[in-house]
Amino acid sequence: MKKEIVLKAKDNTNIAINYYKQSFDEIVIIAPGWCMTKDSNAFCQISEMFSKFADVITLDFRGHGKSAGMYTFTAVELLDMDCVIRFARKNKYKKIHLAGFSLGGAMALIYASKSRFVDKIIVVSAPSDFNKIENKMWKKEAWGETFKKFEFDRFMSIRPYPIILKKIKPIEIIEKIKVPTLFIAGEKDPTVLPWHTEELYNCAKCPKKYKLYKNGCHAEDLFLHFMEDFSDLCFNWIKN
Repeated sequence: MKKEIVLKAKDNTNIAINYYKQSFDEIVIIAPGWCMTKDSNAFCQISEMFSKFADVITLDFRGHGKSAGMYTFTAVELLDMDCVIRFARKNKYKKIHLAGFSLGGAMALIYASKSRFVDKIIVVSAPSDFNKIENKMWKKEAWGETFKKFEFDRFMSIRPYPIILKKIKPIEIIEKIKVPTLFIAGEKDPTVLPWHTEELYNCAKCPKKYKLYKNGCHAEDLFLHFMEDFSDLCFNWIKN
């Protein structure tokens, strides 16, 4: 059963979540990337996929969807992750897992580097450094997939803050992560090239696994294009 709830971050920003509660004792918190929301078609499908074996929370980061505030491209969104984790802990889950996509993957890594309340992590197309994201939007692999996923309401909900705020670089904190982490990338990702994921994987000191999808694109597109394999990969990582 899906329920929409509004949480409050420590800076009083309202953070909207979809809570899929099915009485599992584990929960997966799904963190979408820039310009994606909890109610986008892709993330509704991803949430349903994870809800087959765990309770699920999918959030709208600030400046997205039904959350308040403006999006700071990982500078402040740690507060959003924190209020969701606090909600999960209040509901007494035995294990809390993170599944982050693109900049949501960066946030999952940054949060896990500072918290002892995360059990496993999945990061998909996460950048090692925001300032080094290539984002070749003119390539057909980028605009073609963006066009396929276009949702007017989602696009109109995005409220970005200027990208001037200082950001934590995932590559600088990756060695601090101790919990098992699955790194997933697409070979032909035009937004966050796969070397980002490879660099994070190589520098990680935790139990880890790396999966590169041949001819794969970016973040949620890997789920949409390789649904069965992606689902099995995530299930086996979380449950084994």
